[in-house]
Amino acid sequence: MADHGVPEYATAEGNDYAEHEGTYEFFVKLTLVGTVALVCFMGSLAVGAVNGHWGLFTLGTLASIAVTAVGLASKDGKPKLLFGLLGLVVVAMILTS
Repeated sequence: MADHGVPEYATAEGNDYAEHEGTYEFFVKLTLVGTVALVCFMGSLAVGAVNGHWGLFTLGTLASIAVTAVGLASKDGKPKLLFGLLGLVVVAMILTS
């Protein structure tokens, strides 16, 4: 087999390696934020549908939308304080129902 050597990304023509890395980082951020938002929304839906607390469902849904927006706007997609607060809201909703 032919020996191709080590690829030189920095000197190759049409190099878009940085774009590939950026796309991967965005995909990981979107997956993280989307998963957390979906879990929060499903928790709110469970509280609203099972116990009939539709006001708490609305509050949880609005909170998950806000955290999703902040998560997508943040650089790393991890607004830790807001995710923690939303988790506490969901736990409080479950305990009060």
